Amino acid sequence: MIFYNKHTACPAQQGQALVLATLLLGAALLVLIRYFAVGQMVGAKARQLHALDATAYSGALIQARAMNMLSYINRAHIGHQLAMAHLVTLGSWASLGGAQARQLASGNPPPHLISMLFGPEHGAAYRAASQASGFSGLAMPQADLARAYGGHDHAVRAVLNTAQDAIVATLPQAREQAMQAVLRTNYPEQAASIRFDLTLDHDNWPGYVQRQSGHGQLRNLVEDVALLYEFLSPRNDTAFNNWVVDARCPGMRHQLRRRGGTELDQQGRWQSADTLSFHALRSNRWIGCYFREYAMGWGWIPSAQTQTIGQPHVDDPPADFAAQDFWRWVQEATNWDITSDSANPLANSRAVASRQRWQGGGLPSYFDVASKAAITSLGFSVSLRHPGPDGLIVSTRSAAETFFDRPELRSDARIEQASLFNPYWQARLAIHKDATDSKMRQP
Repeated sequence: MIFYNKHTACPAQQGQALVLATLLLGAALLVLIRYFAVGQMVGAKARQLHALDATAYSGALIQARAMNMLSYINRAHIGHQLAMAHLVTLGSWASLGGAQARQLASGNPPPHLISMLFGPEHGAAYRAASQASGFSGLAMPQADLARAYGGHDHAVRAVLNTAQDAIVATLPQAREQAMQAVLRTNYPEQAASIRFDLTLDHDNWPGYVQRQSGHGQLRNLVEDVALLYEFLSPRNDTAFNNWVVDARCPGMRHQLRRRGGTELDQQGRWQSADTLSFHALRSNRWIGCYFREYAMGWGWIPSAQTQTIGQPHVDDPPADFAAQDFWRWVQEATNWDITSDSANPLANSRAVASRQRWQGGGLPSYFDVASKAAITSLGFSVSLRHPGPDGLIVSTRSAAETFFDRPELRSDARIEQASLFNPYWQARLAIHKDATDSKMRQP
């Protein structure tokens, strides 16, 4: 006899749990497959986002390198201008030495007179001018200096300006090529020739840098740096003898005047002038006490046809004053003040008459950050559309910027405005407005 428990199912109901388990297992498999697909998509999206961030950063790095290169070129402009200033100064010094050598040889004035009136050191310096014989005119080393000056001017205009133009013109293309190369590196399974669907959504490069004339920041910096070189400073000195020369003017003395200077004219062109004259105190009943100038040395190097020496002079001074007194010629042919002025007008006149004009184009144009852009970073945003799992298109966005930041604070603790004279440009990722707008779409 068989007994059944009241809680035991009847034989006809056995196996129904298997159906439910199968249904649950199928649903679980569907969920697993779905989660697997979603996981693949999330992985593809994360990979693409990391690749795009690296791409954007690389683009900003290309911009930073370009901006720093423009800054180095602007600094090279300053270096070339300082070299040219030194060259014109050497040129006028060479002319001064050559003229002194000729005056020394002619004994006008004699070196012993200079020693007696102003001391042995001045006499020794005058005698040493004999070693500068032949330095003026087109002889050596004047010709070499002129060629070197022309070489610097050519380098500024034909090399540095051309390089800046090329950098500015090709930066968008170089940035695009770099970003495509980074994407190819991050997707090595793609064909090497593939071009990724990369779109530049926002870019403030157009107009961010502008070509400036040479009379802006470049001129200010050139003049500031020139002050650091004593060789380019004004070369003015006056020596006086110690005794009274004439009772009618007891406070006046014989003078030995050294005058010279290197300057950048209003058009941005260099010139240098150097003169040395002995001013002998004389007097007569017509004009009283006056200075009779004996030009001992002179040199003037302009770099343009229209430049003037900027000092009292005449264009065609007489070779000597054997036929006419110096003071009378001054009254008739000039407006010089030979009683109280401190210049060397006769030496200036001979410097103008014997000038050797070098060739130079003045301060060059250059690139700098536009005034309105100096307070903003150089940034862009970029989006990438790339096939993901099952042919779905994954779309991501990123942004980066190139910014100006000193590696350390200025000594005066002031904040420095962005410019292309200091190579302090760096790159970083940035937050774009639609940072969360990334989609997965069916093609």
